Amino acid sequence: MSVTVHENRKSRTSTGSMNISLFHKPSHPDSVLTHLNTMRKQCMFTDVTLWAGDHSFPCHRAVLAACSRYFEAMFSGGLRESLDRDVNFRDSIHPEVLELLLDFAYSSRVIINEENAESLLEAGDMLQFHDIRDAAAEFLEKNLHSSNCLGMMLLSDAHQCKRLYELSWRMCLLHFETVRESEDFYSLSKDKLLELILSDELEIEDEQVVFNSVMRWVRYDLEGRRHHLPELLRGIRLALLPSECLLEAVACEELVMADKRSRTIVEEAMQCKKRILQNDGVVTSPCARPRKAGHTLLILGGQTFMCDKIYQVDHKAKEIIPKADLPSPRKEFSACAIGCKVYVTGGRGSENGVSKDVWIYDTVHEEWSKGAPMLIARFGHGSAELENSLYVVGGHTAIAGVFPASPSVSLKQVERYDPVSNKWTMMAPLRDGVSNAAVVSAKLKLFVFGGTTIHRDKVSKVQCYDPVAPGNTYLPKWEGPGAANPQELVTTWRGENLCDSEAGAPHRSKSLHPAES
Repeated sequence: MSVTVHENRKSRTSTGSMNISLFHKPSHPDSVLTHLNTMRKQCMFTDVTLWAGDHSFPCHRAVLAACSRYFEAMFSGGLRESLDRDVNFRDSIHPEVLELLLDFAYSSRVIINEENAESLLEAGDMLQFHDIRDAAAEFLEKNLHSSNCLGMMLLSDAHQCKRLYELSWRMCLLHFETVRESEDFYSLSKDKLLELILSDELEIEDEQVVFNSVMRWVRYDLEGRRHHLPELLRGIRLALLPSECLLEAVACEELVMADKRSRTIVEEAMQCKKRILQNDGVVTSPCARPRKAGHTLLILGGQTFMCDKIYQVDHKAKEIIPKADLPSPRKEFSACAIGCKVYVTGGRGSENGVSKDVWIYDTVHEEWSKGAPMLIARFGHGSAELENSLYVVGGHTAIAGVFPASPSVSLKQVERYDPVSNKWTMMAPLRDGVSNAAVVSAKLKLFVFGGTTIHRDKVSKVQCYDPVAPGNTYLPKWEGPGAANPQELVTTWRGENLCDSEAGAPHRSKSLHPAES
């Protein structure tokens, strides 16, 4: 083989001065990857074969090492695999998941969906495809809900996905009653369960739910877990339990009776409970410390002026602070919370145009998304949650005159929105069309209190909707423009009655005025 030495020649156009041009082809990396992928599929220049189960994947070591520190260490660290032609993962990774990772390595693209997101996160972490792990975690964040948050918390904890862990942990605290019914609850470690029940942020209305959950967790693997009971009992706010429940825990719960430390803990809680009931000084015991209110009070709306922000009541600072901007400023809309999301429906914009828009504010991720529009544009309507669906009731649909004080006829139409399918359905209409009514749900029924007619006359009727027996009926008269649902007792302001919605019968009570309510 002969080698000829050539002198560097100057270009014929050279003037002797410095003249440099940088050529850059932006598509070059994609072009190289595309050609490498073609060669991989044709087994050209491949120098290693990955195995998952009985599936083989010929690859190029250099490409794998460039994409993954795992493979870089494997092929350069003097390990057996650095010399072997085959690397066998056996059953530690699914063939389809490995193929997706390789497709990403050779194309910089991967499709993530509900079926493969968790597997991609696990495999991406295992093989140190960190971009894939983070992308899968971000996908799971956006699909986080009460039924899967515990599983996501365990997954993210195992694979160091900090943001997914924080979001899922927060959701576990907010939805403990749902979480405790999942299969993942029984696979919780003692330490993780204890961390949950110790949290002041645990959103629970009845501490008995926590006690029962702990007992169920222990019984799931009685022999392996019964020794954890005393430590777990320390994490429950036992003095917040009803007195009869504490007595039953001592007298009837054999797991507590069989363990001296557990009996002592419950007896201490009973003494603490006794001091509370007798108002015997300040009780500072951890078993009597109330949990923090998990509910957040948001303020939004307006009838005269445009609303462009959501405000939050800061109980600690005792002030109202801006929380988020509304995507589209409006007035005379309605807002309703379902779980961790706030649904803003309808209203009027800056041009007094009536809107069908539905904006959804996610309080966990602190971001807005747009829902399917209502079937009828409306303002001055009411809304309430019933069985995890959103109902919008009444209002106006157009402005008859130029001046805003000339609304259209009050609507009778009622619409139901399903957050899962993102679809609206027309329901049974109201007996009487109303606007500015108070709407509240209680015990599987929807109540529409009062409101006004087109002539601005106050309506003193209550209309009740039962989804089991569709149709709206009247209840005894009310005058109240406001309604609330404190533990399933429907309360109206400025009225003369309180109504237990289960019986549907009013109970005489003293009048409730705004100052008293």
